[in-house]
Amino acid sequence: MATKQIEKAMEGLVVLVADSNAYTRRLTRMMLTNLGAKSIYEAADGVAALDAIRTVSPDVMILDWDMPVLDGREVMRIVRSPGIFPKPNLPIIMLTDLGLRSRVTTAIRLGVHEFLVKPISPKTLQQRLLGIMLAPRPMVRAGKYYIPMPRRRVDLQEFINVA
Repeated sequence: MATKQIEKAMEGLVVLVADSNAYTRRLTRMMLTNLGAKSIYEAADGVAALDAIRTVSPDVMILDWDMPVLDGREVMRIVRSPGIFPKPNLPIIMLTDLGLRSRVTTAIRLGVHEFLVKPISPKTLQQRLLGIMLAPRPMVRAGKYYIPMPRRRVDLQEFINVA
């Protein structure tokens, strides 16, 4: 894709960064700004993140696994509630300090679009954002879960039985 198109796409993107660590929020904001994003909002806990989704209506949220009040998992359960929460299809990139397979599996079941282990690089962040913007995946129901359509073909029934 042409650089100008990427810049234009990034420029119009509204991003919410939800992380309890002020340094991580500042670092992520700096990376997003350097990538061309102009509208970046921050939340320091899960409740503030939910409020920001309602008021700012971001195009994408970068959400930390560990936060006070409501952690990333609890935020995901609330956001992925069609008919209850106003933006259940919001693309979400989950951040964590631990790249455990169990965390990745849990995050996927909760409906995250991407999963990144800290520290993240600007290039990786850009790749994930472009993937979300340029190849959006429709949301589907898998039992009690509401998730992005898996990239590779999987039997959703098998997913439900494991979950």
